[in-house]
Amino acid sequence: MQLKPDSGTQPVPLLIAGAHGTLGQALSRLCGVRGLPAVALSRADMDIADPESVARALDKYRPWAVVNAAGYVRVDEAETDEERCFRENATGPAVLAAACAERELPFLTFSSDLVFDGQQDEPYTESSVPNPLNVYGRSKLAGEQAVLAAYPAALVVRASAFFSAWDKFNFVHFVLEAARHNQPFEAADDVRISPSYVPDLVNGALDLLLDEASGIWHLANLGACTWAELAHMAARKAGFSEEFIIARPTAELGLPALRPRQSVLMSEKGMIQPSIDDALERCLAELGIAVVPVSV
Repeated sequence: MQLKPDSGTQPVPLLIAGAHGTLGQALSRLCGVRGLPAVALSRADMDIADPESVARALDKYRPWAVVNAAGYVRVDEAETDEERCFRENATGPAVLAAACAERELPFLTFSSDLVFDGQQDEPYTESSVPNPLNVYGRSKLAGEQAVLAAYPAALVVRASAFFSAWDKFNFVHFVLEAARHNQPFEAADDVRISPSYVPDLVNGALDLLLDEASGIWHLANLGACTWAELAHMAARKAGFSEEFIIARPTAELGLPALRPRQSVLMSEKGMIQPSIDDALERCLAELGIAVVPVSV
Protein backbone atom coordinates (compact mmCIF):
# COMPACT_ATOMS: atom_id res chain seq x y z
CA MET A 1 0.00 0.00 0.00
CA GLN A 2 1.48 3.34 -1.03
CA LEU A 3 1.01 6.59 0.84
CA LYS A 4 -0.43 9.17 -1.51
CA PRO A 5 0.47 12.86 -1.16
CA ASP A 6 -2.17 15.24 0.10
CA SER A 7 -2.59 18.10 -2.42
CA GLY A 8 1.10 17.76 -3.24
CA THR A 9 2.23 19.06 0.14
CA GLN A 10 1.77 16.76 3.12
CA PRO A 11 1.86 12.95 3.19
CA VAL A 12 -1.39 11.27 4.12
CA PRO A 13 -1.15 10.05 7.73
CA LEU A 14 -2.10 6.88 9.51
CA LEU A 15 -4.67 7.83 12.16
CA ILE A 16 -4.16 6.20 15.56
CA ALA A 17 -6.90 6.23 18.21
CA GLY A 18 -5.67 5.90 21.79
CA ALA A 19 -2.62 8.16 21.81
CA HIS A 20 -1.72 7.72 25.47
CA GLY A 21 -2.06 3.95 25.90
CA THR A 22 0.61 1.28 25.60
CA LEU A 23 -0.29 0.40 22.01
CA GLY A 24 -0.91 3.97 20.90
CA GLN A 25 2.46 5.17 22.13
CA ALA A 26 4.22 2.18 20.58
CA LEU A 27 2.45 2.70 17.26
CA SER A 28 3.49 6.37 17.16
CA ARG A 29 7.06 5.45 18.04
CA LEU A 30 7.41 2.68 15.48
CA CYS A 31 5.66 4.62 12.73
CA GLY A 32 8.39 7.21 13.26
CA VAL A 33 11.08 4.54 13.02
CA ARG A 34 9.51 3.12 9.86
CA GLY A 35 8.96 6.50 8.22
CA LEU A 36 5.17 6.21 8.26
CA PRO A 37 3.45 9.56 8.80
CA ALA A 38 1.00 9.21 11.69
CA VAL A 39 -1.36 11.25 13.83
CA ALA A 40 -2.27 9.89 17.27
CA LEU A 41 -5.46 11.14 18.90
CA SER A 42 -6.57 11.01 22.51
CA ARG A 43 -10.17 10.59 23.61
CA ALA A 44 -10.39 14.38 23.92
CA ASP A 45 -9.47 14.59 20.23
CA MET A 46 -11.77 11.79 19.09
CA ASP A 47 -14.30 9.78 21.10
CA ILE A 48 -14.36 6.48 19.24
CA ALA A 49 -17.86 5.63 20.48
CA ASP A 50 -19.32 8.90 19.15
CA PRO A 51 -20.04 8.73 15.39
CA GLU A 52 -19.99 12.52 15.02
CA SER A 53 -16.64 12.82 16.79
CA VAL A 54 -15.18 10.08 14.60
CA ALA A 55 -16.53 11.68 11.41
CA ARG A 56 -15.03 15.06 12.34
CA ALA A 57 -11.61 13.54 12.95
CA LEU A 58 -11.63 11.53 9.72
CA ASP A 59 -12.72 14.56 7.73
CA LYS A 60 -10.04 16.70 9.37
CA TYR A 61 -7.05 14.37 8.98
CA ARG A 62 -8.12 12.42 5.86
CA PRO A 63 -5.97 9.38 6.76
CA TRP A 64 -5.06 6.50 4.46
CA ALA A 65 -5.94 4.03 7.26
CA VAL A 66 -7.12 3.97 10.88
CA VAL A 67 -5.73 1.94 13.80
CA ASN A 68 -7.76 1.59 16.98
CA ALA A 69 -5.34 1.33 19.90
CA ALA A 70 -7.89 2.64 22.39
CA GLY A 71 -9.88 0.48 24.75
CA TYR A 72 -10.72 -0.59 28.28
CA VAL A 73 -7.82 -2.69 29.61
CA ARG A 74 -8.55 -3.35 33.31
CA VAL A 75 -9.68 -6.96 33.28
CA ASP A 76 -10.67 -7.22 36.95
CA GLU A 77 -12.30 -3.79 37.23
CA ALA A 78 -14.43 -4.63 34.20
CA GLU A 79 -16.42 -7.07 36.32
CA THR A 80 -18.10 -4.10 38.01
CA ASP A 81 -17.73 -1.60 35.16
CA GLU A 82 -19.41 -3.51 32.35
CA GLU A 83 -21.14 -0.61 30.61
CA ARG A 84 -17.95 1.40 30.21
CA CYS A 85 -15.96 -1.67 29.23
CA PHE A 86 -18.40 -2.53 26.42
CA ARG A 87 -18.54 1.11 25.29
CA GLU A 88 -14.77 1.24 24.83
CA ASN A 89 -14.15 -2.32 23.60
CA ALA A 90 -17.24 -3.05 21.49
CA THR A 91 -19.22 0.09 20.64
CA GLY A 92 -16.17 2.24 19.89
CA PRO A 93 -14.44 -0.18 17.50
CA ALA A 94 -17.76 -0.79 15.72
CA VAL A 95 -18.29 2.97 15.21
CA LEU A 96 -14.77 3.32 13.81
CA ALA A 97 -15.25 0.29 11.55
CA ALA A 98 -18.49 1.65 10.13
CA ALA A 99 -16.91 5.04 9.44
CA CYS A 100 -13.92 3.39 7.73
CA ALA A 101 -16.20 1.14 5.69
CA GLU A 102 -18.14 4.16 4.47
CA ARG A 103 -14.89 5.84 3.38
CA GLU A 104 -13.21 2.62 2.17
CA LEU A 105 -10.29 3.13 4.58
CA PRO A 106 -8.27 0.15 5.86
CA PHE A 107 -9.02 -0.40 9.55
CA LEU A 108 -7.11 -2.28 12.26
CA THR A 109 -8.26 -2.99 15.79
CA PHE A 110 -6.92 -5.21 18.58
CA SER A 111 -8.53 -8.03 20.52
CA SER A 112 -7.44 -10.48 23.20
CA ASP A 113 -6.63 -14.07 24.08
CA LEU A 114 -9.29 -13.72 26.78
CA VAL A 115 -12.02 -14.38 24.22
CA PHE A 116 -11.23 -18.08 24.87
CA ASP A 117 -12.26 -20.29 27.81
CA GLY A 118 -9.06 -22.36 28.13
CA GLN A 119 -10.81 -25.71 27.90
CA GLN A 120 -8.78 -27.08 25.01
CA ASP A 121 -5.25 -28.35 25.56
CA GLU A 122 -3.68 -27.16 22.31
CA PRO A 123 -3.01 -23.50 21.41
CA TYR A 124 -5.86 -21.42 20.04
CA THR A 125 -5.76 -20.46 16.36
CA GLU A 126 -7.78 -17.94 14.41
CA SER A 127 -10.49 -20.51 13.65
CA SER A 128 -10.89 -21.69 17.26
CA VAL A 129 -14.34 -21.06 18.73
CA PRO A 130 -14.37 -18.23 21.33
CA ASN A 131 -16.15 -18.59 24.66
CA PRO A 132 -15.02 -15.84 27.08
CA LEU A 133 -15.18 -16.31 30.84
CA ASN A 134 -15.24 -12.69 32.00
CA VAL A 135 -16.70 -9.28 31.14
CA TYR A 136 -13.51 -8.06 29.49
CA GLY A 137 -13.35 -11.11 27.23
CA ARG A 138 -17.02 -10.78 26.32
CA SER A 139 -16.50 -7.11 25.43
CA LYS A 140 -13.57 -7.98 23.18
CA LEU A 141 -15.52 -10.73 21.43
CA ALA A 142 -18.48 -8.38 20.96
CA GLY A 143 -16.07 -5.85 19.47
CA GLU A 144 -14.65 -8.39 17.03
CA GLN A 145 -18.09 -9.44 15.89
CA ALA A 146 -19.41 -5.88 15.54
CA VAL A 147 -16.33 -4.70 13.63
CA LEU A 148 -16.40 -7.53 11.11
CA ALA A 149 -20.17 -7.21 10.69
CA ALA A 150 -19.81 -3.51 9.93
CA TYR A 151 -16.69 -3.91 7.79
CA PRO A 152 -15.73 -7.44 6.64
CA ALA A 153 -12.46 -6.10 5.20
CA ALA A 154 -11.31 -4.89 8.63
CA LEU A 155 -8.25 -6.38 10.32
CA VAL A 156 -8.62 -7.72 13.89
CA VAL A 157 -5.40 -8.70 15.69
CA ARG A 158 -5.66 -10.84 18.81
CA ALA A 159 -2.77 -10.60 21.24
CA SER A 160 -1.93 -11.87 24.70
CA ALA A 161 -0.54 -10.15 27.80
CA PHE A 162 1.67 -7.20 26.86
CA PHE A 163 5.20 -6.60 28.04
CA SER A 164 7.44 -3.75 26.96
CA ALA A 165 10.38 -1.57 27.94
CA TRP A 166 8.49 1.53 26.84
CA ASP A 167 6.04 1.91 29.71
CA LYS A 168 5.63 0.82 33.32
CA PHE A 169 2.20 -0.76 33.08
CA ASN A 170 3.11 -4.37 32.36
CA PHE A 171 3.96 -7.60 34.14
CA VAL A 172 7.71 -7.69 33.38
CA HIS A 173 8.18 -4.16 34.72
CA PHE A 174 6.33 -5.10 37.93
CA VAL A 175 8.56 -8.19 38.33
CA LEU A 176 11.75 -6.16 37.92
CA GLU A 177 10.56 -3.47 40.33
CA ALA A 178 9.79 -6.11 42.96
CA ALA A 179 13.22 -7.67 42.39
CA ARG A 180 15.02 -4.33 42.77
CA HIS A 181 13.26 -3.64 46.08
CA ASN A 182 13.39 -7.27 47.27
CA GLN A 183 9.62 -7.32 47.66
CA PRO A 184 7.52 -10.51 47.48
CA PHE A 185 5.87 -10.98 44.10
CA GLU A 186 2.97 -13.39 43.60
CA ALA A 187 2.31 -14.92 40.20
CA ALA A 188 -0.05 -17.61 38.94
CA ASP A 189 1.52 -20.99 38.28
CA ASP A 190 -1.53 -22.67 36.73
CA VAL A 191 -2.37 -20.34 33.81
CA ARG A 192 -0.45 -20.69 30.55
CA ILE A 193 -0.10 -17.75 28.17
CA SER A 194 1.89 -16.67 25.12
CA PRO A 195 2.92 -13.09 26.01
CA SER A 196 3.07 -10.35 23.38
CA TYR A 197 6.18 -8.16 23.27
CA VAL A 198 4.73 -4.82 22.24
CA PRO A 199 7.32 -3.84 19.59
CA ASP A 200 6.91 -7.25 17.90
CA LEU A 201 3.12 -6.99 18.10
CA VAL A 202 3.00 -3.49 16.66
CA ASN A 203 5.48 -4.18 13.87
CA GLY A 204 3.60 -7.34 12.95
CA ALA A 205 0.27 -5.53 12.97
CA LEU A 206 1.63 -2.73 10.79
CA ASP A 207 3.02 -5.30 8.36
CA LEU A 208 -0.42 -6.90 8.08
CA LEU A 209 -2.09 -3.52 7.60
CA LEU A 210 0.35 -2.54 4.85
CA ASP A 211 -0.18 -5.92 3.20
CA GLU A 212 -3.96 -5.26 3.20
CA ALA A 213 -4.70 -8.29 5.39
CA SER A 214 -8.22 -8.68 6.75
CA GLY A 215 -10.15 -10.80 9.22
CA ILE A 216 -8.80 -12.19 12.49
CA TRP A 217 -5.07 -12.77 13.01
CA HIS A 218 -3.16 -13.99 16.07
CA LEU A 219 0.05 -12.18 17.00
CA ALA A 220 1.84 -13.40 20.12
CA ASN A 221 5.42 -14.36 20.75
CA LEU A 222 6.23 -17.97 20.00
CA GLY A 223 6.09 -20.33 22.96
CA ALA A 224 4.11 -20.66 26.15
CA CYS A 225 4.70 -20.19 29.87
CA THR A 226 2.84 -19.59 33.09
CA TRP A 227 2.88 -16.16 34.69
CA ALA A 228 5.18 -17.55 37.38
CA GLU A 229 7.55 -18.98 34.75
CA LEU A 230 7.67 -15.60 33.00
CA ALA A 231 8.49 -13.91 36.31
CA HIS A 232 11.29 -16.40 37.01
CA MET A 233 12.71 -16.01 33.50
CA ALA A 234 12.70 -12.20 33.71
CA ALA A 235 14.42 -12.25 37.10
CA ARG A 236 17.06 -14.77 35.99
CA LYS A 237 17.84 -12.96 32.76
CA ALA A 238 18.17 -9.68 34.67
CA GLY A 239 20.57 -11.29 37.15
CA PHE A 240 18.29 -11.20 40.20
CA SER A 241 17.75 -13.89 42.79
CA GLU A 242 14.36 -15.53 42.26
CA GLU A 243 13.54 -16.02 45.93
CA PHE A 244 11.14 -13.05 45.92
CA ILE A 245 8.77 -14.80 43.47
CA ILE A 246 5.89 -16.68 45.08
CA ALA A 247 4.06 -19.06 42.74
CA ARG A 248 0.37 -19.44 43.56
CA PRO A 249 -2.69 -21.08 42.01
CA THR A 250 -4.88 -18.44 40.41
CA ALA A 251 -7.69 -19.20 42.87
CA GLU A 252 -5.45 -17.97 45.72
CA LEU A 253 -4.72 -14.59 44.12
CA GLY A 254 -8.20 -13.17 44.76
CA LEU A 255 -8.75 -11.90 41.22
CA PRO A 256 -12.38 -10.88 40.55
CA ALA A 257 -12.36 -11.96 36.88
CA LEU A 258 -12.13 -15.61 35.91
CA ARG A 259 -9.16 -16.51 33.70
CA PRO A 260 -8.83 -19.41 31.25
CA ARG A 261 -6.36 -22.04 32.44
CA GLN A 262 -4.58 -21.61 29.13
CA SER A 263 -4.93 -19.00 26.40
CA VAL A 264 -1.86 -19.70 24.28
CA LEU A 265 -2.21 -18.19 20.81
CA MET A 266 -0.89 -19.69 17.58
CA SER A 267 -1.43 -18.48 14.03
CA GLU A 268 -2.65 -20.84 11.34
CA LYS A 269 -2.23 -18.02 8.80
CA GLY A 270 1.56 -17.97 8.87
CA MET A 271 2.40 -14.86 10.89
CA ILE A 272 5.08 -16.21 13.26
CA GLN A 273 6.51 -13.90 15.92
CA PRO A 274 9.94 -14.27 17.60
CA SER A 275 10.18 -16.49 20.68
CA ILE A 276 9.31 -15.31 24.18
CA ASP A 277 12.93 -15.91 25.18
CA ASP A 278 14.27 -13.72 22.38
CA ALA A 279 11.67 -11.00 23.00
CA LEU A 280 12.40 -10.86 26.73
CA GLU A 281 16.13 -10.49 26.09
CA ARG A 282 15.47 -7.58 23.70
CA CYS A 283 13.13 -6.01 26.25
CA LEU A 284 15.77 -6.15 28.98
CA ALA A 285 18.45 -4.82 26.62
CA GLU A 286 16.14 -1.91 25.78
CA LEU A 287 15.99 -1.20 29.54
CA GLY A 288 19.79 -1.18 29.70
CA ILE A 289 19.96 -4.39 31.70
CA ALA A 290 22.82 -6.79 30.99
CA VAL A 291 21.14 -10.02 29.98
CA VAL A 292 22.04 -13.41 31.47
CA PRO A 293 20.87 -15.89 28.76
CA VAL A 294 18.37 -18.42 30.09
CA SER A 295 15.18 -19.99 28.71
CA VAL A 296 11.74 -20.95 30.05
